[in-house]
Amino acid sequence: MDLFQRLLPRNLEIILEINKHFLQEVRAKFPNDEDRLARMSLIDEFGERFVRMANLACVGSFAINGVAELHSELLKQDVLKDFHEFSPEKFSNKTNGVTPRRWMVLSNPRLSTLITNTIGDQWIKDLDQLKQLETYAQDAVFRQQWQHIKHENKITFAQLVKSKTGLIINPDSMYDVQVKRIHEYKRQHLNILQVIALYLKIKANPNTDVQPRTFIFGGKAAPGYHIAKLIIKLINSVGDVVNNDPAIKDLIKVVFLPNYNVSNGQQVYPAADLSEQISTAGKEASGTGNMKFSLNGALTIGTLDGANIEIREEVGEDNFFLFGLTAEQVAEFKHHGYSPDEYVRENELLLEVISLIRNGFFSGDNGEMFHPLIDTLLGHDPYMVMADFQPYVDCQEKVNKAYKNQTEWTRMSILNAARCGKFSSDRSIREYSRDIWKVKPVPIKMLSIDDVKEDILQ
Repeated sequence: MDLFQRLLPRNLEIILEINKHFLQEVRAKFPNDEDRLARMSLIDEFGERFVRMANLACVGSFAINGVAELHSELLKQDVLKDFHEFSPEKFSNKTNGVTPRRWMVLSNPRLSTLITNTIGDQWIKDLDQLKQLETYAQDAVFRQQWQHIKHENKITFAQLVKSKTGLIINPDSMYDVQVKRIHEYKRQHLNILQVIALYLKIKANPNTDVQPRTFIFGGKAAPGYHIAKLIIKLINSVGDVVNNDPAIKDLIKVVFLPNYNVSNGQQVYPAADLSEQISTAGKEASGTGNMKFSLNGALTIGTLDGANIEIREEVGEDNFFLFGLTAEQVAEFKHHGYSPDEYVRENELLLEVISLIRNGFFSGDNGEMFHPLIDTLLGHDPYMVMADFQPYVDCQEKVNKAYKNQTEWTRMSILNAARCGKFSSDRSIREYSRDIWKVKPVPIKMLSIDDVKEDILQ
């Protein structure tokens, strides 16, 4: 409030005037509810005073929407509950989408050509046309073509990895990919804990039934986000150990792709076999990487979070690897209390994984390097990593078994792409145009070469 007053004194006067009129309206609709008035006020009066920018946005906006069905429901039931009760007509859902022009046609030309040769090119402008591919999931020749293209994309990506990191990865292994912003709620640390568990399993029994797998990570952390940077360091440190252990015999490898960006993403999505969408339920607004992976034929392992829910509904429960707490269960845990250390004490594998990190096995001369991360996980574990560890490990075992049957895996891959037409940005923009912006599409007349020449001459 003090900062606002110094920098934007006139703006603050206007905000206070808006607040006065708004609270009069709230008082008229909900008389004698002083607690509601305090919650909905544009000014936080508890302790040091703040301007509540989200509240101001709700008051000033014509429309309020989430970007996935779960996100929209959480806004209505929790985050903006008071504002939904005051103005329910403002709220709607607009699930995100991605453009097939960039994330399929441009980035995956091999697959795009196969699809166009099979069903024509109208899918590029109408992604629902991909549904026609469903019947081809049963076609042995088409499956073989699909599988061949995936392998070619994996070879191309392996070349990128070698040029960026020096690592040689096996295109015949499963590419298990988690690329996104590094954050505790996205749980890259859950993924790497599972990698350590698999490493221990192979060390204990070199003949264990494990499909060769390459774990691929990529993403950036905010400059001051110490725990996120520790997660990046842990991934790289685990990779240094696993990738150089001759006992592993290249059964598993860990890659951290440096400087992950859109250009790298265009090579990652077409090559992925498995898409990691493992955020704590209730924390991810939507996600769009999950859509890009599915459209390019990757299968998803994930929680019921963000757009994962809708992807699972579209592709079918049998074509999605589900694990973990629901958003409701996460809320219950937090309400009644949650003891992450109990999960560690009761799970020998998890205890061994945590002990290995704590004892400095992956940190060389600096044995205490990862203690802040472990202390967070064992102390309050805000993103339920310990609770979801064993369900995640069990689900990964299902993935391992499924990948053995390449015919079935390829069928599931085709169905993932075929059934994800909903997740086009064209559909998203149509919904915004129709429901919020109230605008109609503008037809574009494409000029012929002769028309252009005539224009220039004139």
